[in-house]
Formats: sequence, C-alpha cells, structure tokens
Amino acid sequence: MATRIRLRREGRKGQSYFRIVVADSRSPRDGRFVAMLGHYNPRTNPADIQVNAEQARAWLDKGALPTDTVRSLFKRAGVLGKRPA
Repeated sequence: MATRIRLRREGRKGQSYFRIVVADSRSPRDGRFVAMLGHYNPRTNPADIQVNAEQARAWLDKGALPTDTVRSLFKRAGVLGKRPA
C-alpha cells in the first residue's frame, strides 16, 4: 500500500481547516485514512500548525511520502530538518 501524508479538508464553506492524515494514495481527499498526525488552521494569524512529531517521523521512516504542502508545514513545525545524531 502506497501511503501519502496529506491534508484532509474539514469545516464549513468559507471556514475551512485541515487535518494532517496518512492515507492510501488511491483514496479520495476526504476519504478513509490510516492515522491522524495533527491539524492546520490557515485562518488564524499566525497560522495554527500542530503536529505529533514522533508519529510523523515514524511514518516518514516507514516510507510515507508527504505532499508538497505537508512538507512545507512539517518544515515550519520543525518535524523535518536536521536530525539529532
């Protein structure tokens, strides 16, 4: 199963926020997912990003590929970058 780490849209029309989930690459955007890693709210100032870093690193080590948006969110949250030796 090829897994992706991507955003799942939640909320009402015009008031969206997103959950960061691990899902099968063939499932739809808001469909079934395997695990939830955190959430992202772009409507707050500054944007609210909360990620379970341990789970995210574990999924990345297992081979899950993040989308471009999730990769940038992980960098902002400090999940990606230099790893301790």
